[in-house]
Amino acid sequence: MRIATWNVNSITARLPRLLAWLESTGTDVLCIQETKCTEEQFPADELRELGYDSAVNANGRWNGVALVSRVGLDEVVKGLPGGPDYGGAQEPRAISATCDGVRVWSVYVPNGREIAHDHYAYKLRWLEALKASVAEDAAGGRPFAVLGDFNVAPTDEDVWDPALFEGATHVTPAERAALAALREAGLSDVMPRPLKYDRPYTYWDYRELRFPKNKGMRIDLVYGNEPFTKAVKDSYVDREQRKGKGASDHAPVVVDLDI
Repeated sequence: MRIATWNVNSITARLPRLLAWLESTGTDVLCIQETKCTEEQFPADELRELGYDSAVNANGRWNGVALVSRVGLDEVVKGLPGGPDYGGAQEPRAISATCDGVRVWSVYVPNGREIAHDHYAYKLRWLEALKASVAEDAAGGRPFAVLGDFNVAPTDEDVWDPALFEGATHVTPAERAALAALREAGLSDVMPRPLKYDRPYTYWDYRELRFPKNKGMRIDLVYGNEPFTKAVKDSYVDREQRKGKGASDHAPVVVDLDI
């Protein structure tokens, strides 16, 4: 089974590239973040023509997550159970389903903006709620993984220049402690194996030629429980999808399972 995660930064803008990628890679399950569309605007018909079912949690703003699968979508849950509100409502940042016996979550963790901003405190509350929500599945006997844009670089090795991020979000001890808490709940970071680069970044800002210079961050992660990680036979960042006109600022992270 091939499972992937991709922050597409607008599924409308990325649709031709997304459809071509799914068809060429044979991906079975894709976790999508930052759809930037309503559920009604989501291209379910186009995906269905390729053999994919869709489950979507979106409201048309800057968030939105989805799961597309050609191996089934069962036990779909929209939202983060017990998750915090922001601006008086729970943002569409999580969706989960079971795909041919593998339980997966697609998550888009809040950015945090600035350390002094209330969005940063919201981010930490959101990650705490995520830990509580996944604990039972993480400890269970079936393969389970949380995939998505975590907006946290787990270590200094996951940032092209840690000094530039001092005093900023994505690298603070509190954010990294929240990821460590997820691991303590029974999940492990599935580290991609790059084909060319020693640091498998997943995100590069559009500005200042960050991608050609490989000045990126690894913030798109796959956290799996023991049955999931034992089944992993390969994982990689598909850097080719960050290249060229019309690319997202994130690249897909792909995991192959022997199940």
